[in-house]
Amino acid sequence: MTDATLVQLSIVGGFLAGFASSLHCVGMCGGIAASLTMTLSPSAGKADRIRTLLLAQLGRVAAYIAAGAVLAALGSQVYFEFDRAAAHLVLRWAGALVLVYIGLSVAGWAPSLAGLDRAGAAFQSFVSARLGHRLHAASPVLAGLVWGLLPCGMVYATLFYALLSGSVVSGALIMLGFGLGTLPAVTAAAFGVTQFLALARTPRLRWGVGLAIVVLGFASAAVPWRTIAALCGLPLD
Repeated sequence: MTDATLVQLSIVGGFLAGFASSLHCVGMCGGIAASLTMTLSPSAGKADRIRTLLLAQLGRVAAYIAAGAVLAALGSQVYFEFDRAAAHLVLRWAGALVLVYIGLSVAGWAPSLAGLDRAGAAFQSFVSARLGHRLHAASPVLAGLVWGLLPCGMVYATLFYALLSGSVVSGALIMLGFGLGTLPAVTAAAFGVTQFLALARTPRLRWGVGLAIVVLGFASAAVPWRTIAALCGLPLD
C-alpha cells in the first residue's frame, strides 16, 4: 500500500464519518447554519447569504483540521515514547476499531454516538442567547470556528480516530475529510432543501454509509508499518 493510498484512506474515512454525522445531526447543524446566515447577512441577497454560509463553513472545517492536527501531534508524542513498531501496531488497530465502531453506530448496530448532541444543542442556545446581539459584527469565519467547537458525539469520535492516527498530516487529513463530508447536508438544510433531509433519514443510506466506514476501518488496519514510517519521515530500522 502506497503513501497516496494511506492519504486517500484518511480523507475518505473522515469524509464518510462527516457525511454520516450530518445524517443524524442535520437538524441541529442546519439550524445553526441558517441562524448564522440570517444573522450575519440579515438583509442581503441570496448570493451574499451563500457567501456568508461558505465562509462560516470554512471556519468550521478549519477548526476541525486544527483540532485533528493538534490531537494527532499529542498522540504521536506518546507514540515516540515507546517501541515504534509496537506502538504503531497498537495505534493502528485502536484507530481501526474506532472507525469500525463509528460505522456500526451509523448503521444502527451499536450504541449511538449522538449523546453529546443534546448538550451541543443546549450549548448552542446558551451561546446564542448571550452572544447573538454581537454576531452582527462578527466575521462569518470566526463564527464558523466557534461552531466547529460545539459538542458533537461524531466529531469527538472522529477526533479520537485522528488522535490515534500517529501522524499530524493524517490527523489533519482525517478532519479535513470529515468537514468536507458534512458540507452537502448542512448546506442543504440551511437553505431548506427538504428532499435531502428526507434522504438523510433513509435506513438504507445509513446502512450503506455505516458499512463503508466499517470496510475502511478494516482497510486502515492493513496499512503496513513501512508505509506509515515513510509518510511520517521515520527511520525504517
